[in-house]
Amino acid sequence: MSTISAHPVSPIEFNEDTIRAIFGHEAAEDETIERLKSYYLKTNIYNSMKSQIPLLILVGHKGVGKSALLKVLASEDGDEGRIPITVQSNDIFDLDVSEANFLKKIEIWKNGLATIIFNKLVQSLNDPITSRISNKTFAEWCSRFNNLLLATFGKKLTDLQTEAINLSSSTFTSMLKNTLFSEKPIVIYLDDLDRGWENTTADIKNLSAMLNAVRDLSRDMQNLKFRIALRSDVYYAVRTSDETTDKIDGSVIWQSWSNHEILVMLIKRIETYFGREINQDFLLSQKQRDISHYLNQVFEERFHGSGHWENAPMYQVLMSLIRKRPRDLVKLCTLAARKAYQNHHHLILTTDLESVFKNYSNDRLTDTSTEYKSELPMIQELLLKMKPSQKELLASPCLFTREQLIKKLSNILSMSHFTFKDGKEVTPQSLAAFLYKINFITARKSNGSEILRVYYDENQYIYNDFTDFGYSYEIHPAYRWALQPSSPAALFRQIELLESDDQP
Repeated sequence: MSTISAHPVSPIEFNEDTIRAIFGHEAAEDETIERLKSYYLKTNIYNSMKSQIPLLILVGHKGVGKSALLKVLASEDGDEGRIPITVQSNDIFDLDVSEANFLKKIEIWKNGLATIIFNKLVQSLNDPITSRISNKTFAEWCSRFNNLLLATFGKKLTDLQTEAINLSSSTFTSMLKNTLFSEKPIVIYLDDLDRGWENTTADIKNLSAMLNAVRDLSRDMQNLKFRIALRSDVYYAVRTSDETTDKIDGSVIWQSWSNHEILVMLIKRIETYFGREINQDFLLSQKQRDISHYLNQVFEERFHGSGHWENAPMYQVLMSLIRKRPRDLVKLCTLAARKAYQNHHHLILTTDLESVFKNYSNDRLTDTSTEYKSELPMIQELLLKMKPSQKELLASPCLFTREQLIKKLSNILSMSHFTFKDGKEVTPQSLAAFLYKINFITARKSNGSEILRVYYDENQYIYNDFTDFGYSYEIHPAYRWALQPSSPAALFRQIELLESDDQP
């Protein structure tokens, strides 16, 4: 890893370069690999994906860092003598999977992936950096690989680096059983395959066939490993529509974060920006209030708001507004830093944050609508109609008992007609379950002065048609400014800040 140059402890000018250097890119996979690896927080999810299991599928919402994790892993593979190959949607664009027969689809995927991976492998060997080992060792390995190519295709490595070759999956797997690939295993990263996903029957069948093909290719081949990233809505669609995918369910790793991990991630970004070493294990073992002082280099310490937010620690405000997605925090910090720059502030102040809450909230609602419209085409209308009524504003807006939530959705259904893309029946109960699944609403319990918010990824069965576990339901604070644009000041009296996501 390259050394991060130290920045002097002096007033910060929040120009675009500085904002990016401190908080990083919203899409962390677009970050330079050196900067990404310097601040990347290695959680248990990272350790799981680093294992020797042949096939692992990383599933999570947009913005939870799936692509960033794959990018870090691929870079480390190169450092550690493995050959990483990344396959994205543009690589499979020309693959014709329109064949109606499902078994033939699988074979098309197997042969197509074998061809893509082989050609990417050959091209990658142009650059000795791929192996991150001495040139002499790498040259010796390439020489033996060249002999294998001559024996298999009658062509040399230099020939194949200028031309593409089609090959069957059986030829490919036979080649990878060569002892060469015991020395340098190949790890395939399939990312961004859900680009353009519309949740059609064809989309589901094609992705299911691809997953079956990958499972076949990885089976009994210690020298070939697959790491796949999928959005949670895409995985749910395939998993619930095709019984053959039950065989890959055990290969699924859910990408999730606690708010504490996200806070440590932010601290690590700040500290590495200033060129200081950080012990992430120590930070993860501490309580949030005991490590929040690291933020004081960039944020003022207390939020000078009103209501529940009056004099609240800044970390508490930040953690209450994000949906346990790193991208949310980067987005919020970036917007506030830009406002600080406009206001000539050298710290991000309460006024800077307050002035961007509406934009941040609108962006979260738009992102959610875009992410899940393949399931419910009129999702944006549904979300906007969840705004509190005049009667609700006088009580506890955006906070519902189970019965109140069903009643509100029944009223919405009496005025609108919604359809799920997969044909599932639309009822108040099914809409409530959908809103919980997409984290628009969270389950909630009060424990004395503390508020516990539970997300679908943490407990999928809290909201169901059969059992009431005693939770109330709350529209996540990230959306509240979008739903109550005319009364932003009231939100500070209504929204109770999160206190219970503290460690250890």
